[in-house]
Amino acid sequence: MEGPPLQLDDQLARFKLTSFRTGQREVIEAVLAGHDCLCIMPTGGGKSLCYQLPAVARHGVTLVVSPLIALMKDQVDALHDLGIAATFINSSLSAREQYGRMDAMAAGEFDLVYIAPERLRSSIFVEKLRATQLQLLAVDEAHCISEWGHDFRPDYARLGLVRQRLGYPQTIALTATATPQVRADVAKQLQLRQPKTFITGFARPNLHFEVHHAYSDLDKDQTLIDFLAETPGAGIVYASTRKRCEALVETLRSRTKGRNIGLYHAGLEQEDRRHVQDDFMSGRVPIIVATNAFGMGIDKADLRFVVHYNIPGSVEAYYQEAGRAGRDGLPSRCLLIYTPKDRSTQEYFIDSSYPEPEVVQQVYDYLRNVDADPIELTLDEIKDRLGLNIRSEGISACEKLLEGVAALERLDSRQNMAGVKIDSDLPTLVDLLPKDAKVQRKVLQVVERFVGELRGERVFVSPRQIAKDAELEVEATSRALRELAKLKSFDYVPPFRGRAVHMLERKKPFEKLGIDFVEQERRKAAEYAKLDRMIAYANSRRCRQLEILDYFGDPSKAKCGLCDQCGGVRPIGATDRVAGPDHSNPPQVTEAVTIVLAGVARMCKRGQYGKRLLAGMLIGSAASKITKLGLNRLSTFGLLKRLTEDEAIELIDALLRLRLLQQVEVDRFKPVVQLTPRGEQVMKGQAALAERVELSEGLAAKLYGASSMSAREQSSVRNTKAAPQRPTSIREEPDFDPFAEANADEGESFAEVRQPAAPTRPAPIVHPAVNHVASPHYWTVRVLAAGFSAEECRQIRGLDPDTLFDHVLRAAREGQPIDATWLLTAEQLAALSAAVGDASPQRLKAVLASLPAGIKYRDVQVYLLSRGLVST
Repeated sequence: MEGPPLQLDDQLARFKLTSFRTGQREVIEAVLAGHDCLCIMPTGGGKSLCYQLPAVARHGVTLVVSPLIALMKDQVDALHDLGIAATFINSSLSAREQYGRMDAMAAGEFDLVYIAPERLRSSIFVEKLRATQLQLLAVDEAHCISEWGHDFRPDYARLGLVRQRLGYPQTIALTATATPQVRADVAKQLQLRQPKTFITGFARPNLHFEVHHAYSDLDKDQTLIDFLAETPGAGIVYASTRKRCEALVETLRSRTKGRNIGLYHAGLEQEDRRHVQDDFMSGRVPIIVATNAFGMGIDKADLRFVVHYNIPGSVEAYYQEAGRAGRDGLPSRCLLIYTPKDRSTQEYFIDSSYPEPEVVQQVYDYLRNVDADPIELTLDEIKDRLGLNIRSEGISACEKLLEGVAALERLDSRQNMAGVKIDSDLPTLVDLLPKDAKVQRKVLQVVERFVGELRGERVFVSPRQIAKDAELEVEATSRALRELAKLKSFDYVPPFRGRAVHMLERKKPFEKLGIDFVEQERRKAAEYAKLDRMIAYANSRRCRQLEILDYFGDPSKAKCGLCDQCGGVRPIGATDRVAGPDHSNPPQVTEAVTIVLAGVARMCKRGQYGKRLLAGMLIGSAASKITKLGLNRLSTFGLLKRLTEDEAIELIDALLRLRLLQQVEVDRFKPVVQLTPRGEQVMKGQAALAERVELSEGLAAKLYGASSMSAREQSSVRNTKAAPQRPTSIREEPDFDPFAEANADEGESFAEVRQPAAPTRPAPIVHPAVNHVASPHYWTVRVLAAGFSAEECRQIRGLDPDTLFDHVLRAAREGQPIDATWLLTAEQLAALSAAVGDASPQRLKAVLASLPAGIKYRDVQVYLLSRGLVST
């Protein structure tokens, strides 16, 4: 029992390591014992060593299949530095270099050879592989094999067939993110034989997971800016669309100083993408804003953060992208900025990926009538010509369905390469040709050597190479290939540069193709279920890490103690101020905040409601929806009756910005308002409201007014848990359960049906053409009406005494009610009352002709207009 561990430790030293990470030894021992293995190990957990160490410990070649072409050179260079013989074979090499490395592989000169899965379509490579002593096949990022995985790749799905043709070599499949369903599918697709499965745990103990609920894109932007200001180091900001990435880069470059911001998405030219990635990897550009196109090729160990500006479509995608942070084991932050409307973007992506039958038919009917072979049209060109309102990926999904029923074949980018396919079990098709078809027979013999054992599959070859081997001119070779295409078992696609479609069926009606749309709907429902689970993660009140580990079926799941729900992450933008007296907000504003928070707490006991219902309840709306749901019976009903509905919503939005409230999408497209843990503390008086509540000038002035709550009401708001056992007044809450209609539509406005307050004097006629809200004098009057003195109003509004009088007079002439006590002293009012008397025209003339002592003409105007004694 002591032998193998010593040998392993000796081999470990070759990698300049002193110990194994969790789970590595067990996996390596299983590989060395000859077992097929399925290894689930978190990012940064050391998956590569699980096949690299056996590769150097045994004779033969380990073939590593990986989608990470961009990283192959880096991985091979790192192995070279350790004195390990390794290489890669991919399209970045010249044909001569590729052939040279294939020959060296067959000769046993390498321990490890890295390839992309597409390489296995080459008959020449497969032929060389058959001549190689293949001791192990390592499939990295194995979740790409499963259509239930989040990054399915068709060429990965062929690996099971490749294994079969190679005689089922020993195989290890590795991935960082795979649900139980995906794990089972990977083993099935690869045809693994009684594989040993290792799940070393998905937990990343150095990652701090946090979710911020935003209420708008502006709030998202500010959250991101605050986060970057307090989080140094390199990181990635993921957004869902190219357009959003471009807008974010512009915003961050203008508002984030001292740190270079890069942009990366699939719409950039290849050279630009390479340049941006190089700058990021080297540290010249520490922050990248990117779509998920900036993906698995990123192996930067010192990322201190990953931000998701938009919610991704699945927990798998989120965890893989977030897991790129902190691969060096140091503390790193993973922030998800969530707003309920993000869901619609992901639903649009899902709907595009699973198009309706009529859309698929449109694409089929269009392509089969295009007189070209191959059809070299981009996805966007097809979409635009058909006028379809779907993503370009939706066209790709249509083509995939049509390919599945052999109506067409999708061809990847092949620079000047021709595609040939021989679909026959005959040893040779040459005998089917006439004896005098000498050129065709020579060409076919060469093609059959190129195809080798890859019968039934598309093989790409250079017509020039065929011509050279057949000792013919290129033009004669091309003519022969076109003639050979008339054989039933021989298919030929002329050379093409970009992506292309080769039509296999042009005559069959669409309904006869046999596409399984029932299965399509099942898969679409599964994608929606993944999205629902991602939304649940964003809305969860329990440990973030625990939510993720539950999803992946991790048997060693436990709370992380680090995430925002475990209390290990300080709220973004939070200060270090300790709880104490609140001096940043007037007491009336703090009181209004408490009312709103208490209103949310009361409403949440009865169901889940959005902003508009909350605002309607707070202002005392008489709308039928309020009474039907029993919200008029809450103790907080009407406590902000002096506000309009829009003003109440403005106040609610301010509390969302301060993270005292959050919006949670319980049902699709129906975000509801909930208290955050800190909001609950502020409501109960357990924490001070240290931040300033940012409100418009008018709303702030209206709230600097007199307190609206009695002592009993204030007690009721503060003590939301002390509900009476039975109602004693309409303010207290009887037993009532409106849950059945808790998510009623909130499209109705409550502004026009709120309970009117009793007027203190006849309301003057308001001229409808006048835009009061946009007028400076409107806000001056609002401040005075809120109870501020003339001197206080002057300071708030920055006015001199004459301008203050002018604002009041202008407001009165436009129909706004004014009060003379705002500007006149008791003595002035008494003198005017005695002078004006019954306000007869004669008396007014007398007053104006000889003003009492201490009275100015403007004082008389204010007095008369406030009493309605003169026309506006």
